Amino acid sequence: MMAVESTSAGEAAPEAAIPALPEPKPKLSVDRIASFTEEDLLALCEATDAAIIDGGGFGWVNPPGRQVIESYFRGLLMVPEREIYVGRVDGVIVGSTQLVRPSRNNEAQAMAATITQAFVAPYARRLGLARMMAQRVEERARAMGYQVLNLDVRETHVGAIALYEGLGYVRWGEHPAYARIGGQMIAGVFFYKLLQRKS
Repeated sequence: MMAVESTSAGEAAPEAAIPALPEPKPKLSVDRIASFTEEDLLALCEATDAAIIDGGGFGWVNPPGRQVIESYFRGLLMVPEREIYVGRVDGVIVGSTQLVRPSRNNEAQAMAATITQAFVAPYARRLGLARMMAQRVEERARAMGYQVLNLDVRETHVGAIALYEGLGYVRWGEHPAYARIGGQMIAGVFFYKLLQRKS
């Protein structure tokens, strides 16, 4: 005989377990920025602050303040050799990187561009956005005819080092006195990647 669970008067019947719906995946995108909306600039400044505090805010060791960061990014838009790319999660900027073309008077290295100032805010990492930004800059450099893409990172940024090695960048050297943080000298790691396939 099958046991039947009874419920006394005033007692709530046990609810059937409802399976939890999977959380929707965040929408990731990478855009080249030619001008800033106030909303985008605010999000970029917040992401930059968070990255600096976490130890990955490019040249800054301590957050310099909103006005300084805002002036920095607005100023970049006026530098003809630089292109700014931003990474977004659900439309909100959470990271950035730059493609730097050689100056016109540098004919000897006119075939090489540089990835620099790449970061993703700590609250938006491990989603694949850093990889997307690096690939987008690489595609742009290749489309512009550059044959080499260079970059360098602090040795302490092990996630970035693994990312670039995974994307096929060749580690060619180290600088033992690359940066000074908290009174300690930090080494830098240098990479390059050949962009144009040999025919």
